[in-house]
Amino acid sequence: MPLSEHEQRLLEQIERALVDDDPKFASSVRTGDRRLKARRKLQLGALLVLVGLAVLVGGAVVPSVPLGVLGFLVMFGGAALGVLNYRAATGAVEPGPAGARGGSTAARGRGGKPRRQPLKNRLEERFRRRYDQ
Repeated sequence: MPLSEHEQRLLEQIERALVDDDPKFASSVRTGDRRLKARRKLQLGALLVLVGLAVLVGGAVVPSVPLGVLGFLVMFGGAALGVLNYRAATGAVEPGPAGARGGSTAARGRGGKPRRQPLKNRLEERFRRRYDQ
């Protein structure tokens, strides 16, 4: 649904006030989707893993310990880069603290679906329900 003219003017005023108040934050917000940067870092991590693996194998073929160590370090760095950016790149939701079941907004994910509790918490809850009955 499009914004009315009044709402558009209010939004423009808010944007101008934000730029005037904190231009650095405004430019970082304006740059676009954060997932795009995280996806690029994830792809770079995968590329580094492949390059590191090739260097590691090259160090094994040509008996060179420093080359093998370098390959391992490049591979490890690429894997770390990928792991650190996976959640931001894919939009995966990390399960939060387990609370009571029901319509709690804290227990819901982005799509409004309830997040699944860990197995331990679900088993404890089932035990409590059986014990209470």
